[in-house]
Amino acid sequence: MDESASVGNYDQHKRDEVEGLWALQDRLRALSLQLQDNFTCMALICQRYVGPSSNDAEEDSIGEKDEESQEDEDEEEDDDDAAKNRAASDEGADGARVPAEGVPGSYVVLSAFAGDEEGDLSVQVDTPPQGCPQRDLSVQVDTPPQGCPQRDLSVQKGDVLRVLQKNEDGWWLVQDSDSNRGLVPRNYLRVCPRIRYYSRILISPHEQEKQSEDEESDEEWEAENEPLDVQPSTSSDWDSVRKTVTEMDATDVLSAMGAIPPGFRTSTLSRLLEEGMSYRASHYIQPKLSQSELCFKDLHLEPDTGKVRPHSSRVCLTLTLWSCRFIPPPGVGLTVLSRHIRLCAFNGTQVLSNIHTVRAAYSPNSPKAWSFSPRVRGMRPSVLDGDCFLRCDSQSPGLGILFELGTTYVRNSTGQRGNLSCGWSFLQLLDDSGTLLPLRTHELTVHGGTPYEREADIDGTSSKRGSSNTGVFQQVLMSRKLPKLRVNIKSPNTRTREQLNLLPGTIVGCLSTLPLLAVYRQLLADALLLERVTMQNADLICSSVLATFPEVLDQTDLMDAFKKSWVEAENNLKRSDKKDIGVLKKTFESVFMSGVFPLLFVAGMPTPLWADEDAETCRARFIYSPTQKITMETMLSSSHTHQAFDISQVTYDLLTSAWS
Repeated sequence: MDESASVGNYDQHKRDEVEGLWALQDRLRALSLQLQDNFTCMALICQRYVGPSSNDAEEDSIGEKDEESQEDEDEEEDDDDAAKNRAASDEGADGARVPAEGVPGSYVVLSAFAGDEEGDLSVQVDTPPQGCPQRDLSVQVDTPPQGCPQRDLSVQKGDVLRVLQKNEDGWWLVQDSDSNRGLVPRNYLRVCPRIRYYSRILISPHEQEKQSEDEESDEEWEAENEPLDVQPSTSSDWDSVRKTVTEMDATDVLSAMGAIPPGFRTSTLSRLLEEGMSYRASHYIQPKLSQSELCFKDLHLEPDTGKVRPHSSRVCLTLTLWSCRFIPPPGVGLTVLSRHIRLCAFNGTQVLSNIHTVRAAYSPNSPKAWSFSPRVRGMRPSVLDGDCFLRCDSQSPGLGILFELGTTYVRNSTGQRGNLSCGWSFLQLLDDSGTLLPLRTHELTVHGGTPYEREADIDGTSSKRGSSNTGVFQQVLMSRKLPKLRVNIKSPNTRTREQLNLLPGTIVGCLSTLPLLAVYRQLLADALLLERVTMQNADLICSSVLATFPEVLDQTDLMDAFKKSWVEAENNLKRSDKKDIGVLKKTFESVFMSGVFPLLFVAGMPTPLWADEDAETCRARFIYSPTQKITMETMLSSSHTHQAFDISQVTYDLLTSAWS
């Protein structure tokens, strides 16, 4: 899945979905084969107990009548009448057995039960048909004759019995597959789920309705009288599939394997980034229409100077990520590809800005310590820069900054990629009266779980600290070992504030890209407010810079190349030209079109993929290698391949950008 706020990972997300669908298809195929075997088993059972043919059924019927007539000569008149009633209900039109009315269903034995020696009916379970499991045996029997002595029935675990009578004292009259009848305690029985399904196919709709009512009452009785030592699962295979599809999460599997600490979760902000462009900087840099949709809400020009009119925001600050400590690493079985922090404006329930990602530096000698803004030769990459800015114009009372510590991993056994949240912190920016709190350095506690659930310990340290058996001194020592995030919040200087006031009311980003964002906003104002014939004109605007710069903003390596070329070009300008907005706009367009725009549509450059070392190395070769540098000559060469041309590469769509 997608990981970074500035790098798209749509292809990997689709690959993960395809792999999941293939796994689900294999599971469903296995269940289909199992159901076919069970239907074959049920057919054998029906053939054995219901009757394979009419001739066999007639022979069975004649034999039963002869035996009954012999018994009737020795019995009393009352028993004779009962036998006649039994024979009437036992034989159908074809002489085969039919299910009696009110038979509740089949039950499986949970544990072996031995009846009393006196009056014991021993169970001789016949070998089931080949390919049919013994526990799936189910027969449909007659109602017990009146006056039949009710004795205990010895059963074994896994036997399938037919309930004939449910007594209030908890002893139920049952019959096994050999027609032996007796009493068995209710808490030794459980409704057989597979026979429940087959019986709904074989019996009439009226009996189905009555059987469902009995099953509901049985489930209520089971909930109240469940034995402590016997608790088998009653969920069917389809219930397992449904749970796997709807509730199964990668963190559940990894937690069960011991690969991650208990407080780790699937990254919440990664899921938001996967939903599209709504939480990316390219979306928030675009101008927004007012409520009437006749003008822009956050983009205006000064009539005298022709520059973008500055506008303040409710919260405007800069921050520096310093370090994280005591962050537990994932366990065995996972290879960590990236450690990073995502931050955004947050009010406790809703993300209010784009999501910005900063990658952390890591040393194997200190596996629980993260650092930011490492020292590098030359210009520091934007993704490693811990200096950020935040503007937010939301009127929410609980406005603050959400920090999510995350890792991108790959499972060694399957090669599957994923994103984990190692914890989160929230920094409140406003007090109850809506006043901005003092800006200073904060040491924030990192909580486990997600911002939308109760606080969960990452490694159980908090629960230990709160134990009554722990002394005060031990609690102080434990509190010093809790996961912490150090961040410095400060007010921007005059020059930085001037540039921030040119941006939209809500946006989060890297502080080093601020000059480029300010010039881009000026180019937008010129094209949308000055150069259009009328304000009602919504035609496409021919400008490759306006059309493709937001795409570059979401690709940090291209943004770093643009920033590097911009700094070199700006250093060659005169001091007076550096303050001339006209010169800066021409320089911006020249640097962008000569160094960045051609790279966007090179056919050989791989799609950006977060935390993929091979893709990042290949892209860096295209961007910085002198042999791969794209010039006018190479662009016109027959050996140079480009992506197919699209009109969106050179035109800016005002309505799509404003309404998105």
